[in-house]
Amino acid sequence: MENGREIIVIVDDDSTYLTIGKSTLSEKYDVFTTSSGERLFSLLEKLSPDLILLDIRMPEMDGYEVIKRLKSSGRTRNIPVIFLTSRIDPVSEIKGLNLGAVDYITKPFSRELLLKRIDLHIMYERQRKELLKHNLNLESEIDRKTKTVLELQNTVLKTVAELVERRDNVTGGHIERTQHYLRLLIDYMIEQGSYADEVSDWDVGLLIMSSQLHDVGKISIKDSILMKPGRLSEDEFDEMRKHTTYGVDIIRRIEESTSESAFLCYAETMAGSHHERWDGRGYPHGLVGENIPLQGRLMAIIDVYDALTNDRPYKKAYTHEEAIGIIRGGYGTQFDPILCGVFLSHEDSFRNMDIDEDIFSDMHDDLRMTIEAVSDAVGERSGKEHGYVERMRRYLGILVNEMLGYDNFREAVMAWDLDLFLLSAHLHDVGNIAVADHILNKTDELSEKEFADIINHVEFGLQVIRQAKETLADGSMLHHAEMLVGNHHEKWDGSGYPRGLKGKRIPLQGRIMAIVDVYDALTTDRPHRRRKTHAAAVEAIRRGSGKQFDPDLVEVFLACEKDFKRVARKARGA
Repeated sequence: MENGREIIVIVDDDSTYLTIGKSTLSEKYDVFTTSSGERLFSLLEKLSPDLILLDIRMPEMDGYEVIKRLKSSGRTRNIPVIFLTSRIDPVSEIKGLNLGAVDYITKPFSRELLLKRIDLHIMYERQRKELLKHNLNLESEIDRKTKTVLELQNTVLKTVAELVERRDNVTGGHIERTQHYLRLLIDYMIEQGSYADEVSDWDVGLLIMSSQLHDVGKISIKDSILMKPGRLSEDEFDEMRKHTTYGVDIIRRIEESTSESAFLCYAETMAGSHHERWDGRGYPHGLVGENIPLQGRLMAIIDVYDALTNDRPYKKAYTHEEAIGIIRGGYGTQFDPILCGVFLSHEDSFRNMDIDEDIFSDMHDDLRMTIEAVSDAVGERSGKEHGYVERMRRYLGILVNEMLGYDNFREAVMAWDLDLFLLSAHLHDVGNIAVADHILNKTDELSEKEFADIINHVEFGLQVIRQAKETLADGSMLHHAEMLVGNHHEKWDGSGYPRGLKGKRIPLQGRIMAIVDVYDALTTDRPHRRRKTHAAAVEAIRRGSGKQFDPDLVEVFLACEKDFKRVARKARGA
């Protein structure tokens, strides 16, 4: 970069495209042109560009050979390369991306499209260089931010677990108590040498954190069963028992997309085995004795003790002494006799609970995949098709990318951390966890009271985000999430909810999500109707311009609606 301007090199054997590219980009960037790969490498000996636009079909050395040479050199491998091509097909596109290209631009290209695509990639390159600068020169700052991210990861996971707990009408604090009890029991096991070889291989911090998801499958259990105050029927109990397998399924969705295998192994094991019994009469698999994973045998004792000593919909809390008597009665039948002995020998410690608020200080998690998996689960509970999270991310990426080409939006969007914005968007409907099943999945018109409950999902969602912000050293990391959760049902004309905001008083994040949310709702099947065509959805959004939606954003949407159509068709396998 010279004089504050990024350097772009265009490589093409067609002088027409060299001329168009240079005249289009020179106002904002320093542009150099060359007609062949060999001349490019001569030029690279004199300058270090921030971006290379590279034609594929050139004599002597084609674009594929050029990029291979670029990526083989430590000096040039990190320069972003965008291919220019007059014809594109999936095989060629995949080949170029595998070789390291960041994008394709099809010729003939419009000046406006070229400038917008270059602006976007230059913005990404600036962010990459800023991160590199931090890595090289600000190690202590990176350490601080890493700690904040880990804190955010655990906060989101904890908040989701507490939402599951709230649906179950469980006394508040179940998640924190079971984590604390688990920590105590593991400490006493280590002290007494119980299962020492197996425990020595654990990352205890990850194990404690993973325990928060032991009941995550209850997201998928109907309210009528989950909150029933009386005894469950045989069929209802069969459905309740499925929360273990539902939980494993949710965690495996995370596992498909993340390398955080240690955490996922613990989480999956705890979710799937904490209702197994030592005598083989538990569920879901009827495992016997040491065939039950040790983590599940631990949680079995902890979960029962906490359930006994706290109020539940179907019973009042037992005293500590009564709970200890019941657990003693399960020695060698319901519970592992060794673990039960450790627990009983230290039972007074469980009576006098003192939760350490720093229990998570050294724990790890994969924030992104946890949010996405939970968001998909929330979406499916609301009658939304599987893959909802991925669709929303793609739609938002398309719309925000297009916004960069508009003067009235560019500055605001470029100031955002786009990765954090797209991640935060997954939480926009998290409050739906607190809405009753019969309302979420009702197939006919909602009553006035039912619609009021639907409206309340915004407040529930805000409560989740704000609780998370209060526990974070850097609560600003959830700024986008709060804006999205609280404002995506506001309308441009002021007739939306929850606050009836009007026009530009609605935060931009909410105005963006309003369009994306409606498009996805219209083009996917829901409990109360079949999906509409892409054309019908586009027309509905067009009609909503200036009433439901920001008219300037509708203009942006209409400019890129064909990209939305491609995502929607791909999601349906069309």
